Amino acid sequence: MPLTPAIEEPQIHESAQGPRVTPAASRTAQTPRPVPGPRPAAVPRPGRPGPVRPAPPAQRTAQAAPGPVPAAPTTPSVSVAVPQVQLIPASAEGALDAAEEAVDLLLDTGRAPGDILVLTTGDPHPWAAHELSFGEAPYWAQHDAGDDVFYADAAQVQRAAGRPVVVFADNGGPADITATALPVALARAGALLIVCGDTARINSVLGAGV
Repeated sequence: MPLTPAIEEPQIHESAQGPRVTPAASRTAQTPRPVPGPRPAAVPRPGRPGPVRPAPPAQRTAQAAPGPVPAAPTTPSVSVAVPQVQLIPASAEGALDAAEEAVDLLLDTGRAPGDILVLTTGDPHPWAAHELSFGEAPYWAQHDAGDDVFYADAAQVQRAAGRPVVVFADNGGPADITATALPVALARAGALLIVCGDTARINSVLGAGV
């Protein structure tokens, strides 16, 4: 029986081997990559504000608590001066004499004549009657000059200018003249209104507080 030739196993030469694989144990350890830290704030572009990052809680500066808001300045209220009112009880027949006495007392205590205006509801004061005999124009010219006591009819109180002191003589006349002229006389008086007349009648016009 013929012998089958023995098959020789091919020998692998070292030169025919592939690239050697270095064992894992013999690999050189690579330098570890750095762990990325916190990202720096972005550099703002020219002309464009960069992002504002809030500071960490530990580094924040405590803000002072807001104090009380000052109240807005208020405009001081302007008080309208109310003249003092003095009542001298007198009858219709004696009101003009009482007014004359009041004028004399005012002049004696240093009040300037040009500060006084006298109003009558009934018969005019003798001075006024005398001056009016020369005409209305020179009569009111003396009023405008303001350098002496001026006597006028209460019915013309709207024409008379205000003065520091007004003396009102309720000496008769029309029934409604006092109710009409007395409030205007009060408005004309800058500091003092002296009323000579019936107390009940005057209080009914100016009020019970007078």
